[in-house]
Amino acid sequence: MARARAVTTASALNPKPTANLKFSDLKNSGHWPTLLTAFLYFDFSFMVWTVLGPLGAQIGDALHLSPEQKGFMVAVPILSGAVLRIILGLLVDRIGAKNTGIIAQLVVIAGLIGAYVFGLPNYQATLLMGMVLGFGGASFAVALPQAGRWYPPNMQGVVMGLAGAGNIGTVLDALFAPRLAAAYGWKTVFGLALIPAVIVLVIYVVFSREAQVEVKKKRLVDYMTLLRDKDAHWFCFYYTVSFGGFVGLASSYVLYFKSEYGLTAVHAGDFAALCTCVGAVLRPVGGAMADRIGGIRALYVFYAVAGVALVAGTLQHNLGFNVTTFIFASGALGMANGAVFQLLPQRFGKDIGVMTGLVGAGGGVGGFYLASSLGLAKGFTGSYAPGFFIFAALCLLAICGLGLVKTRWRTTWGAIANARI
Repeated sequence: MARARAVTTASALNPKPTANLKFSDLKNSGHWPTLLTAFLYFDFSFMVWTVLGPLGAQIGDALHLSPEQKGFMVAVPILSGAVLRIILGLLVDRIGAKNTGIIAQLVVIAGLIGAYVFGLPNYQATLLMGMVLGFGGASFAVALPQAGRWYPPNMQGVVMGLAGAGNIGTVLDALFAPRLAAAYGWKTVFGLALIPAVIVLVIYVVFSREAQVEVKKKRLVDYMTLLRDKDAHWFCFYYTVSFGGFVGLASSYVLYFKSEYGLTAVHAGDFAALCTCVGAVLRPVGGAMADRIGGIRALYVFYAVAGVALVAGTLQHNLGFNVTTFIFASGALGMANGAVFQLLPQRFGKDIGVMTGLVGAGGGVGGFYLASSLGLAKGFTGSYAPGFFIFAALCLLAICGLGLVKTRWRTTWGAIANARI
């Protein structure tokens, strides 16, 4: 049954392939203004989604939070984003990606205004703010389908990678949020974030477009139906590891470098930005690499590099060495994000809106786990190492999982897909 459904999905959605994909093809094959606005929307949304991470050290010191509380504070927006991705995924198919994106941006803007005017007076307020910021993380379920629906299957790796490269917003967070907080106070950072928020919203409203494709309205039961497909479970798990690892690390780097090496929040933010930037920039490279050599083969490499790097980073307490290993870890996980989304539209093309929400939710859960577990590990053992070891083990499990599904995937839906898997 699953095999028949997979074959039907792939054959229905895959047009005649192009032999050698070029980036110039993006202009002729789809709607590049929508791809650009999806990138900007995703970029800003990621910036505000993870802003509590770079500000975590300064907010934590001001509110006298424990390591566990700091870890949970930076993890809550990730979990909130995971849940909201399901909701926004439903809205995308009902009212359109553009309308959904506008609503989500307005909610985030309202949250920023509240934080700027009233501040975050206690730990509970930081958690409430984290829930609101989850709408930024949920942009994943809006921007990627909006861009992806404009392009054919053999371009999905590059398109999803480019739209998803909006996670460069996490780099801007790490670079500027601690500096602005040191100069003007961390509450002012929320007010300053309103400037790009309004600019991006205006650009998005004016230039983004809905793809002229027939989309069936999904219900909550459709999510449950897809979850009966074991392939949906595998995709959720793979993205739990790749995206969860990337965003969990991005949210925790400032706290880690400040705690482990006694750096100022500004200097810790510089190293956090460096590590995170590599993963953000390499996401489309991972998608393009998956288009060229196949998503499964690419994921083998990316998960292996990430797992080894995370373990290596715990073996030596040296700033330069740790930064290097984290660059490799974030870079590999960023490329794995692109590779997962090279495979996903080929397997679940007709259900890409729902599956983007499901898979994105899995990624959010992974990020919540990593960020919160690092805080718990530090609080209970005095070291972040246990948290890194456990997540490295998840990378190994992902590699084993690929070994279990690769033959079935390549001989069912992958056999008639017009792109390498």
